[in-house]
Amino acid sequence: MRGVSDGRVMIFGAGGMLGRACAAELQRRGRPHDALRHADLDIGDEAALRRTLAAVRPSLIINTAAFTRVDDCEQQRDHALRINGHAPGVMADVAASLGATLVHISSDYIFGGEGTRPYREEDPPAPDDRLSAYGLSKLEGDRRVMAAGGRHLILRTSWVFGPGGANFVDTILQAATTRPQLKVVNDQRGRPTFAPDLCAALFALLDRRATGVVNVANSAECTWYEFAVEILRQAGIGTPVAPCTTAEYPRPAKRPAYSVLDLDRFAELTGRPLRPWPEALAAHLAIRTAAPSGSGTAATGS
Repeated sequence: MRGVSDGRVMIFGAGGMLGRACAAELQRRGRPHDALRHADLDIGDEAALRRTLAAVRPSLIINTAAFTRVDDCEQQRDHALRINGHAPGVMADVAASLGATLVHISSDYIFGGEGTRPYREEDPPAPDDRLSAYGLSKLEGDRRVMAAGGRHLILRTSWVFGPGGANFVDTILQAATTRPQLKVVNDQRGRPTFAPDLCAALFALLDRRATGVVNVANSAECTWYEFAVEILRQAGIGTPVAPCTTAEYPRPAKRPAYSVLDLDRFAELTGRPLRPWPEALAAHLAIRTAAPSGSGTAATGS
């Protein structure tokens, strides 16, 4: 089996927040890599995916690609399963045959949200019929990656935000400039995660040859309402924010009421947890200030 520190790397989802950060880190390290966006390859096309991997024969595959529009997944279940469930399984199968390592990004949505303490890596997921279409598709991806039998690292994360993609922070900032008041749910609790910090965590774990499932998120927890309040406070925007319940803001897809991830294993593997999310938020806002034209538009989601 080839080492993760040598050979060529293939990134899928290189147009997204995490994929961009990973490509930049590989560039910084001088590591040869191929960074593929959806326009370069539809990972839902199994034959094309297998051909691409067979031609490049990477020693490390980083899959940051996913169909993350949670509500759209309810109407496009087959597509969600193909991208989030089947494609990672194909990558894992090829990786196992090549002796390569696969890094796959999982989600807090595999849990039902009834927990009362942070979810650990070994905690069982919710029953299939309790999950949203998105959560079920992500869980299927986890199952297929594990079943392939190759070397893998599954990073389970939550509430990702950062430059270069649609995210909650930018949505709140945009909404605050066009609405007299915002209303945000206050009965869903989790951990926001800054994409550049998630990228740094990914490579820290690879450098330590970690395998299996590892929860990765910024430390500290909050509700979406508390997140929104802090976003506007740090941005110096006075638009009022009112809390509401999930029932008052119905959406097509189920959201876990409690999806706080336990971060002890990551801290044990790397020596320390990621910084608290308010510090990461400040870093994101600084990036926006330095390059406001690159922030783009966004939509809520996890």
